[in-house]
Amino acid sequence: MKRRAFLVSLLAATAGCLDRFSEDEGGDPIDPEDVAITYDELVREDAGTDDERVYVWGVVRNEGDREMSLVEIRAIFLDDDGEELDRVIEAVPDVTSGDEWEFEIEFPDFGERARRVAGYDLEIVTGV
Repeated sequence: MKRRAFLVSLLAATAGCLDRFSEDEGGDPIDPEDVAITYDELVREDAGTDDERVYVWGVVRNEGDREMSLVEIRAIFLDDDGEELDRVIEAVPDVTSGDEWEFEIEFPDFGERARRVAGYDLEIVTGV
């Protein structure tokens, strides 16, 4: 629960950066191609129970030559028909040039609603 509270406050602080790539400290735009999701998969735990949980686990890499203090990744969770169930943004801090960092983006509901998740889309939202 502390993690979610931290993320909510972090997202509120960076809300002005969403849906665009920010500039680094020198004022140069950060190229979206500088950040890549190198691996991702849908993970399901406690399937078939009221505690069923679904999340996307993945790895992001800074392929540029600048250190980024924050990368935000949006997961759009989809049902069998490709309809959106929910969107969640996760922050990945301190992505040093050339380094890879793991991320986990959890679907916000458990049990029956989590069972409806059949797929997802990922996108890099912000890099600063």
